[in-house]
Amino acid sequence: MSNPFTADVIAAITKHMNHDHADDTLLICRGVGGRPTATAARMLTFDGDGGDYAVTVDGTEEEIRIPWERPLRERPEVRPEIVRLYRESAAALHARA
Repeated sequence: MSNPFTADVIAAITKHMNHDHADDTLLICRGVGGRPTATAARMLTFDGDGGDYAVTVDGTEEEIRIPWERPLRERPEVRPEIVRLYRESAAALHARA
């Protein structure tokens, strides 16, 4: 499947997440991303099936993929899906504490 999102949309959303929501991106990678000890994270790109992130764990950066709950096809679908990932991550990490 080709990516339903244009390069401009991907650039705008990843910039927004990395600059305005860096803490949220880290929480998502710690929670649903399965890297609870990550010390840094940034969104690299995304497509209709999920997002790719760079996370730092134990001083080493690695890439992870976090799938969406369902395929996304339009820009307005991205924000609610990221909010869902954030909420699921916050709940999962709180349950572990």
